[in-house]
Amino acid sequence: MRQIVLDTETTGIDPKQGHRIIEIGCVEMINRRLTGNHYHVYINPDREVEYEAIQVHGITNEFLADKPKFRDVFDGFVNFIKGAQLVIHNAPFDTGFMDHEFRLLRTPEPVVTSKICTVLDTLVLARDMHPGQKNNLDALCRRYGIDNSHRELHGALLDAEILADVYLLMTGGQTDLNLSGKSATDKNAGHTESVKRLDSDRKPLKVIKASADEIAQHENRLRLIEESSGSCIWNQ
Repeated sequence: MRQIVLDTETTGIDPKQGHRIIEIGCVEMINRRLTGNHYHVYINPDREVEYEAIQVHGITNEFLADKPKFRDVFDGFVNFIKGAQLVIHNAPFDTGFMDHEFRLLRTPEPVVTSKICTVLDTLVLARDMHPGQKNNLDALCRRYGIDNSHRELHGALLDAEILADVYLLMTGGQTDLNLSGKSATDKNAGHTESVKRLDSDRKPLKVIKASADEIAQHENRLRLIEESSGSCIWNQ
């Protein structure tokens, strides 16, 4: 399963008022694992960026003056996301701008986000999981213990990376995590690793007890799980 976590920055809040995309940031996940592949571009919108928008993302008109137009990045962007499931926080905002940009190109065959990708809205998911609570990206970072202190301004790629972490924690984490760096089958040796049993007369294993600080951190983590999901099996 290929998923693309996506975020955009824009000149304003409504494409119906002629506002445009100025930044796109995407990170790739395959089978719920981050691959390290990403797509990131700044775009000259052919119009002024509103002052209020600059206060949010810090992207100025002067910075965008020499950047490519959307028509110049269209092929690369669509090729990157085509066939994937897009993971977006407040998806109607971003897909609305994407569809607006696609319409402006007037391609021989109309391009619509819903026709080239499926979309998962993490804001809808968060509201279902945490009804009545704040569910913006900053609130979710606090809820799931994600450090976003380096996020002074919004940025499409940075927000996509943060959202990928939030989404994985919301939905159970990465799959097939192998801390040893080896698969169950040793491909170099050509055989399945066997279980090594300890001798019955071995020396007793040394028991290292958790410190007071470690216990406090553990209890804090259980509290966060309780608050985020409504229950924590380890507290039962």
